[in-house]
Amino acid sequence: MYRIGPIGRKSNFHSREKCLIGLVLVTLCFLCFGGIFLLPDNFGGDRVLRVYKHFQKAGPEIFIPAPPLAAHAPRNEDPHFMGDRQRLEQKIRAELGDILDEPPAAQAAAAGEAGAFGADAANVQAPAPAAALDEQLEQERAEAEDARHVAVPVLAAPAQGDSGTVSTHNNPAQQIIQLPMGGGGNEEAPDTLDATLEERRQKIKEMMEHAWRNYKLYAWGKNELRPLSQRPHSGSIFGSYDLGATIVDGLDTLYIMGLENEYREGRDWIERKFTLDNISAELSVFETNIRFVGGMLTLYAFTGDPLYKEKAQHVADKLLPAFQTPTGIPYALVNTKSGVAKNYGWASGGSSILSEFGTLHLEFAYLSDITGNPLYRERVQTIRQVLKEIEKPKGLYPNFLNPKTGKWGQLHMSLGALGDSYYEYLLKAWLQSGQTDEEAREMYDEAMVAIMDKMVRTSPNGLTYVSDLKFDRLEHKMDHLACFSGGLFALGAATRQNEHRDKYMEVGKGITNTCHESYIRAPTQLGPEAFRFSDAVEARALRSQEKYYILRPETFESYFVLWRLTHDQKYRDWGWEAVLALEKHCRTPHGYCGLRNVYQQEPQKDDVQQSFFLAETLKYLYLLFSDDSVLPLDEWVFNTEAHPLPIKGANQYYRQAPVTLPVSNAS
Repeated sequence: MYRIGPIGRKSNFHSREKCLIGLVLVTLCFLCFGGIFLLPDNFGGDRVLRVYKHFQKAGPEIFIPAPPLAAHAPRNEDPHFMGDRQRLEQKIRAELGDILDEPPAAQAAAAGEAGAFGADAANVQAPAPAAALDEQLEQERAEAEDARHVAVPVLAAPAQGDSGTVSTHNNPAQQIIQLPMGGGGNEEAPDTLDATLEERRQKIKEMMEHAWRNYKLYAWGKNELRPLSQRPHSGSIFGSYDLGATIVDGLDTLYIMGLENEYREGRDWIERKFTLDNISAELSVFETNIRFVGGMLTLYAFTGDPLYKEKAQHVADKLLPAFQTPTGIPYALVNTKSGVAKNYGWASGGSSILSEFGTLHLEFAYLSDITGNPLYRERVQTIRQVLKEIEKPKGLYPNFLNPKTGKWGQLHMSLGALGDSYYEYLLKAWLQSGQTDEEAREMYDEAMVAIMDKMVRTSPNGLTYVSDLKFDRLEHKMDHLACFSGGLFALGAATRQNEHRDKYMEVGKGITNTCHESYIRAPTQLGPEAFRFSDAVEARALRSQEKYYILRPETFESYFVLWRLTHDQKYRDWGWEAVLALEKHCRTPHGYCGLRNVYQQEPQKDDVQQSFFLAETLKYLYLLFSDDSVLPLDEWVFNTEAHPLPIKGANQYYRQAPVTLPVSNAS
């Protein structure tokens, strides 16, 4: 208020009062500024808003007093008390489910950050005003919370022999059939009950636990682990981005082995963290497809959990810009943020690589079937038609094709690096279709006959191998990557009675034996990256850059397939030899590493635990010692990263979408 001074004019506050008021205002402004911008985000806008809305919805029930107890009933038996409590719990769980269901690990991490908030939230959940009732309900809530985290998994495994059901996270009433945790094999089968086989399965399972535990400890959320350095491997093909390649790649192996807690950890990370949005990286279309799309599709087939279907589609959509070429042959690399795609600079004049653009069919065809969107199948069918119609030199497919001109690059053919999995996907696309995709089977047979004629050879001492061919000249060198072809030839023989059947099986067995020889001729009993054949040497690496072993699975894949098809005990014996060699030379206190030279008695380790070691190597070894009823080959087909996909018409987990959507013009 103004006052009148002695000389009759208006007078303001004294200077000292002005300063005091100013300081108060400045202090208030500083406190408000600090509260909004400087304090930790314990009360982040999104979190506060969510809780406020849920609290607002649940408010009427929270503040309605509990009805009086029935005179004849104790408190814990009173029907009014019990009914109100159940209704309230259902209401709170329905409204606050996404917060209450936060994983234990996330809750523990947030405990120090949100202590005061957590206490308030606990008070909000108390439904009754009476002190005694408050205490009892608080105790029961705590017990129920503990029980839920310990006893109820995200996807509950059904009883053995059941078809398997799982309640979806958002709709508990919706029942979805799932593969039983552990692979769903016959528990009464002789191989399941055999003590030696069980001991070997448990050993391989322990190897998986060791690899996973150390990845989780030192590289969780990153792509791969460096066990010797005890830190993430930033030099992997996916770089330093937090894509969780080991998680996505290894999760189905955890499921097959029945490692439920580890599986739930991985699923929780995928749900909360996995995305390619805002990742400005040039990713390999091939590697991203076989590991991420393939891994998610397998998990969807196993569980029916829509999370995995959504993530698979999310990744595939990020790859679609790579297909925007004059021929429809995709580029090798795509920036998942900008959509800009290109090929490797070293690949024969800007060519795409056969084993990369030819290894998309299984995943994209299945994705179309489970989403009802034909776009993905049409993209890979375009690739198929280009390769079917193009002229093939001597019936063979060169490794390089220009996506702009549709013409072959340099005439280099291989069943190993740069070519391998294209041939694999021809046979497996036919199998995946329920043997209705005759075009794929015909292309497979034509290619294999040409390869057997032009590239498969026998050494002076009787070892069968498949050589690389460059400009009509055999190199008499075979890649470790080509060791998968033993199983490929054998699978082709076992799935169709035709004039090639006996020859396929003979070649398949011969190649698998040769790959085993490349292992046992090394002091480590592990095979080199490539090996050569001449008058002086057989199945042995000669060059230093060929002597390393990076935990590769291809030889064990052929052991597994040949065991399933022949039940010849030697394949299991060879597999166990490999397990012992891996334990002796590749195991470290903090994971598994590859070797720089398999011919040294004490080889140096390379300090990388590859994601495919969990996805493929350990999976194939585990299945080698499992009963045939675990993922039977007449119901499942394995993609080139060992992610099993269901066979249409033969597998109840195929999960075909009921509606076909129109093709999008967006990509």
